Amino acid sequence: MIRPLAFAALLALAGCGDPAPPAGSGANATQAETKAAAAPLGDPVRIRLETEAGPILLALNHRRAPVTVENFVAYVDQRRFDGTTFYRAARQAGDPRHGFVQGGIRHTARRALPQIAHEPTSRTGIRHLDATISMARNAPGTAMGDFFITVGPMPVMDEGGGRNADNQGFAAFGRVEQGMDAIRRILAAPTVPNAGRGGMRGQMIAAPVRIVSARRAD
Repeated sequence: MIRPLAFAALLALAGCGDPAPPAGSGANATQAETKAAAAPLGDPVRIRLETEAGPILLALNHRRAPVTVENFVAYVDQRRFDGTTFYRAARQAGDPRHGFVQGGIRHTARRALPQIAHEPTSRTGIRHLDATISMARNAPGTAMGDFFITVGPMPVMDEGGGRNADNQGFAAFGRVEQGMDAIRRILAAPTVPNAGRGGMRGQMIAAPVRIVSARRAD
């Protein structure tokens, strides 16, 4: 049985091991990425993830969380999420239908962009409700390309929630607009009992769910 969620366990990201990001296919890929990067950000910014569990449509709040959203969109525009995975399913003890799933670059150095400033709940007003997308991190200001999506409300993830040592919470920056059925399938995926370190132990998905592509949807 998976023990109660140690939400501070997000402070210890899983190890590396994903391959290098795709380099694209010649001039056409480069031109497409340049054009996407130059496109202005609306509000919300919609991102479509195509995954092995089904499509997921994200609505990101650029007005309230500009630093975090611009970072996420940079990973999308540079195709750094393509071929990564959802690799963690943290199910809540006593109610495995609730918890969170974690995905992204899995701290792979060759996929990583520079760390970003932390945007806490007190600054953005965005709380960890059901279907919230938020950044995984170590200390405040270390988030890069790993993120999690909640299934059920998780106020302990907010600033002041008390579930990490610095009490600054995690940087929520949007929500799942469509595709929570896919997120629930990922949360229910079998995990390896002895895999993972610390609070992540027993939460690593046996067959990580591939993110085939991540693109702007607007």
